[in-house]
Formats: sequence, C-alpha cells, structure tokens
Amino acid sequence: MRKLKEALRLYSLGLKQQQIASSCCISQSTVSEYLQAAQVTGLNWPEMAGLDEREVAARLFPERVAAVRRGQYPPLDFAAIHQELQAHKHVTLQLLWEEYRQSCPNGYRYSRFCELYHRWRSKQDVVLRQQHRAGEKVFVDWAGDTVPVYDGKTGEPRPVSIFVAVLGASSYTFAEPRWTQTLPDWIGAHIDAFEFFGGVPEIAVPDNPKTGVTKVCRYEPELNRTYQEMAAHYGVAVVPARPRKPRDKAKVEAGVLLVERWILAALRKRKFFSLGELDESIAGLLERLNNRPFRKREGTRRTLFETLDQPALRPLPAERYQYGEWCTARVNIDYHIEFGRHYYSVPYQLVGQAVELRASPATVEIFHRGVRVASHVRNRVPHDATTVTEHRPKSHQKYLEWTPSRLVQWAASVGPATAGVCQRILDGKPHPEMGFRSCLGIFRLAKQYSTERVEAAARRGLALNACSYQSLKSILERGLDSMPVEPAPPSRPPVEHDNIRGADYFDNPDPK
Repeated sequence: MRKLKEALRLYSLGLKQQQIASSCCISQSTVSEYLQAAQVTGLNWPEMAGLDEREVAARLFPERVAAVRRGQYPPLDFAAIHQELQAHKHVTLQLLWEEYRQSCPNGYRYSRFCELYHRWRSKQDVVLRQQHRAGEKVFVDWAGDTVPVYDGKTGEPRPVSIFVAVLGASSYTFAEPRWTQTLPDWIGAHIDAFEFFGGVPEIAVPDNPKTGVTKVCRYEPELNRTYQEMAAHYGVAVVPARPRKPRDKAKVEAGVLLVERWILAALRKRKFFSLGELDESIAGLLERLNNRPFRKREGTRRTLFETLDQPALRPLPAERYQYGEWCTARVNIDYHIEFGRHYYSVPYQLVGQAVELRASPATVEIFHRGVRVASHVRNRVPHDATTVTEHRPKSHQKYLEWTPSRLVQWAASVGPATAGVCQRILDGKPHPEMGFRSCLGIFRLAKQYSTERVEAAARRGLALNACSYQSLKSILERGLDSMPVEPAPPSRPPVEHDNIRGADYFDNPDPK
C-alpha cells in the first residue's frame, strides 16, 4: 500500500487506471482495488491530502490494518533467515518463504517477504567511512596472484609473491616481489616499504598471516615475537585487522587490486629469469601507477603523498633492523641447547630450564627471564658444539685443563722421581689420556702424605719398576718408602755342561 495515496491523487487529476498503474509501477487490478475502496468509504482526494499513507490505509482497508495489529502476520526472524542463507550456499529466499508459509499460511506474500528482508539487510550492512590522518597508518598484505620466475638452466617456474603496502591518507602504494611469504620475507618487505616511503607511520595494519600473528583473536591478537621486535625498532604499533573483516584494511585491498590490474596484468606476456629483473620491472610500473591521475579528485598518489603523508611520517632510525628469529628451547644436561643442528652452551646452572633464543645471521643470543645469559657467533656446522669455558662447572674446567705436559709439570713440583713415575705411566698407555686417572690418583696421594714420602715412594717404585697408582699407594700404606731399596741380585752366569744343548743344536735341522 505504499502507492495508495499517490494513486488516489493521480485519479483526482483525471488519469485513467492504466496510466496510474504505469506511473506508480503497480498493477491495474491494484489501482482498481484502491479506487473501489475509496468509493465505498466515500472519501475523496481533498479529504485525504492532509493524511499520511498509514492513515489513508486505515480508512480504506480497516480490516487489513486490524489483522496486522492483532498479530495475524507475526514478525519475521530476519537474523535467522540471514544465517540460513549464509550457512548453506544452495538455500534461497524462495525456499525459506515456502517454509515460512507452511508454518504461517496467512503470512506475507513472497514479494513482501523479500522486500522486508532486503530492507532489514540494507540496514545491517552499513559501512563506516574511515578518515585517515596523514602519516598515521600503512596497510600491508600479500597480493593474491603470483608471478612465475623461471630457472635459467632447467626452465622450471617458481612462483613469486608480491608484497603490497598502501598509506592511508594518500593511497601511495609500494609493491615488491618476494620469493616466499615466510617470516624473513615478511619482515624484509616491511623494512623495504619504510625505506621506500622515506619514513615510518604510526600504525601498521596487516591481515592475520601466520608469519605476523601467532594467535588470531578479534580482541587480543598475539603477534609474532620477531614481527613485534621489528615494529618496536621502528616505533610502529601493529594493529591487525579483525579476522574475516577485509573492510578493516580496505585501502590495501584496493591497492592489491590496482597492483594486479596495472602491474601484474601488464607483465603477463613477459618471462622473467631472476627476482632482480622482476623487481626492476615492477618498480617502473609502480612509478607510473603512483603518478597516474585520480578519476574523481584532483592530483595523483604521489602529489598527495608529498602533501599529506610525507611531512607527517616519522624519520627512519639510524640503524636498519637486523633480522632475528625467536624460539624457545630447554637446556640439556650437558648445559647446551640446539639450534639449526648446532649446539650452543649456556651457564650450567640453567640445566633443565626453558630459555629464549634469538638467532640473527651473525649471532645467537640466549635469554632467561628477559636477561641475556649467553651470546655466541653463529655456527652452521651441523652436530658440532660452541662452548664457553665459563659456562662449565669448576670440576669440568679443571678436568679439561689437564694435559700430559701439565701432569708431568705438576709431578716435577713434588720431585724428579714422581715426575718419572707419571711419565712412565703416560708413555706406557696406547693413548696418554688413559693414564690421566692414574696420575690424578698420585696427586691425591700427595694431599694425604707429605711430598717427601711421596717422592721416596716414587724412587722405590722406579727402582722396582712398579710405576702405578696402586703400587705407590701400597708402598705408602705399608711404610716401605722409609726402607732402603735393596739392590737387585747379580745375574748368574750360564751353566756349562756337556748334556746341555746350546742354540746351535736347534738351529741345525739334521744333528748327528
């Protein structure tokens, strides 16, 4: 009944029913129904001119208005209808209306049903127009399309991703090819974008990629540690867009579309064999894109950038951010942690505890509760270890300090005989380290007994060719070190007798 009053007004002007139907975009039968109701009630146009549409309908069709007021047409659950359409791609309004009519046979007709739903939907899908302050935000994302780069030897193509960054106020655009969408390329592309703009904005607005956001949440997203560290280095606040809300970053969505249409589409017939060649081609087309005049406003992206964003951007830091990858590890019982199949030492007091590790291309830093406890030069030799002596316990340090020459040198401080015993022990082993414990045992004897007694026991051991820890210990325990060493008895001459065969007998194969 939206055109009821207009139809009666046109009829008062002398138009025919067909003309009224065409003017009001309603059927001729509806016009006839309106006119008959006006004749029955005896109302004419001058009386209805001052009434609104509802009051006219209440006078001409009081039974219909009463039916609606009595609840004959129950209110529609538009939220449930919308959820059904979103959850099932094959569900249509026609099907939902038929189900509605089964539960409410006297309900709305299909056209009215659709009209009420679309009216509700139009009010739900309103968009907040964002006002971007100069130098405030940069929107970043990966383009959906990739560009193949071919291997010069094999001819195999490798897809290359395109990173896009757009400033909010001027829509000044940056694009750069990257081999992958991994964390190093994600961080490196941000750094290149800041250097391309010649300054740093206040806020970076990414989507929710795994390289940037480790925990996706509408209210409290958790950023990747390296991404957060890079942002802190440049003084940028990272505010990810809400999950599945692309309108939060509409600037970069439009920027990605422009890059795909004006850059990637223009390069579709070219064949690239290196990333540098592709980067150079994109840079040339990007310059043309930023200098392209707007259609609905004055100027270009570059002129707006020079006027709005560029003066408001903060200066770049003095040093470029050095990429560092963060991870967690637990200290092994040998007070080492593993990273990249290499082992790095930490203070032995941290055995069994969790630590954080930051690995840059040149160094490996280890933190415990926010305090750096170790720093090493990065080593990429697999299954090897980098160890700092101070990280070992004192007992381990002392054990590793013993060498054959140092053992003999210490024994010489007791006496020449003790040094001789240690030297014989080390020389008598297939490997000198096999005699270390015996020498250390002799050192322990020097703490239990006086150096004179140990030296005397060593002289007796050398004389008797009893050079071992157990021999010297037995001599000291039995007090034999104070007894004179008896000279060895002289060797007896060989016995001469006719019945004794000499060596010549056995050398002669045919004795007579």
